[in-house]
Amino acid sequence: MARQDAVRCLRCLLYALNVLFWLMSACVLGVAAWIRDTLNAVLTLTAHTRLEDAAVLTYSPAVHPVIVAGCCFLIIVAMVGYCGALRCDLLLLAWYFGSLLVIFCVELAGAVWTYDEPSVQRSDMISLKSRMTNFGLQRHQWLTHTWNTFQTEFKCCGVIYFTDWLEMTELEWPPDSCCSTQYPGCARHAHQHDLSDLHQEGCGPKIYSFIRGTRPLQMLRFLGVSIGVAQILAMALTLMLLWALYYGRKSPELDAPSPPLMDASLTVSHSPSTEASKSCCIRSKAWSQSHDMTTRNPGEVTRQQLETQRRP
Repeated sequence: MARQDAVRCLRCLLYALNVLFWLMSACVLGVAAWIRDTLNAVLTLTAHTRLEDAAVLTYSPAVHPVIVAGCCFLIIVAMVGYCGALRCDLLLLAWYFGSLLVIFCVELAGAVWTYDEPSVQRSDMISLKSRMTNFGLQRHQWLTHTWNTFQTEFKCCGVIYFTDWLEMTELEWPPDSCCSTQYPGCARHAHQHDLSDLHQEGCGPKIYSFIRGTRPLQMLRFLGVSIGVAQILAMALTLMLLWALYYGRKSPELDAPSPPLMDASLTVSHSPSTEASKSCCIRSKAWSQSHDMTTRNPGEVTRQQLETQRRP
């Protein structure tokens, strides 16, 4: 009975951990997709600079295809573990344990291999100005779109200040993406009448803060550590469940309920008396039958006795 309760408790814990694997893997994929969009814009703006190398070094573990594939595989493994715990299947549970061990080793090796602090300084932000000279050119429409998207999303303008556009390009006023409230010609109106309608902070500090680490990146690291701890716990619980199921099937007589001692004693104590009573009844019945025959026909009984004596 105690073994059955232990198996039931282990199965419930594995159910909960597998559901947690689904939720955390989905969160990792969502946060990685969110970071990847911003990272693509940063890599476009920082191409051929030290900031590009620092961004790749910081965010490559978060959006690496191996990590994404590992999370997708973990969702499938969690489904197999859930079915194995539900059906108490030793083969599925053994495959579940092996898969968790492989995923954990890959994640640990990737974290150790890619862990490094980016060597970037604020003075490197000045190199971003070299990416402003091609703004608005026909063959660099992709760069123009990236600058406009980044300035709109991060509410910044230029590298250090909005005057960088006037310094590095042939524009007479900043792009419309620098306006707090965007409409066609808003930057021209703000430049001529009210500069407060333009974003006052440059995009260089925003990019520098992004490379040094953002809240989504910290969230992703926390989810990675949580998944690792949950995997260790799930592997330990799976081993205990495999042990309990294996030895439960190997020696089922240990789990079978034993008969009550009182009933056995009663059976043993009453069985001789029952047999004795049956033999006494048979003897008394035979004696009564012979007595009746003697009473009814005594002559016939005497003749039978004489014949028996005459026989050799």
